[in-house]
Amino acid sequence: MGSGQQTFVTAFIVVSALAVLAVFPGVHGEDRVVPPSSLAPVSFVMPEETTPPELADEGAELVVSTCSACHSLEYITTQPRGMGEKFWHDSVGKMVKVYGAPIEPADAQAISDILADRFG
Repeated sequence: MGSGQQTFVTAFIVVSALAVLAVFPGVHGEDRVVPPSSLAPVSFVMPEETTPPELADEGAELVVSTCSACHSLEYITTQPRGMGEKFWHDSVGKMVKVYGAPIEPADAQAISDILADRFG
């Protein structure tokens, strides 16, 4: 067995052992004790989503309606300014190809154009 295979087998055994310990953490039949405080429900209030001024007009409606389905609009407005058309085309392309954003090619081009126009 080569060193690459041996490393893989060793890693597999270690990961398997850790998985077994995670599922069966008790020793000699002991059960895992979960502190009651960790079982209490947690609630919090999210801040209200607002449309940034740069995207608040009709010309950016496609960007707002499409992009906000997956992430905040602040994600867009906090990107570096002045990166150019290619940056925005590549960014929108990444959203489609890597993250699976359901954007038609024509809409992706329009979104890229709008973002390039507004943020450089």
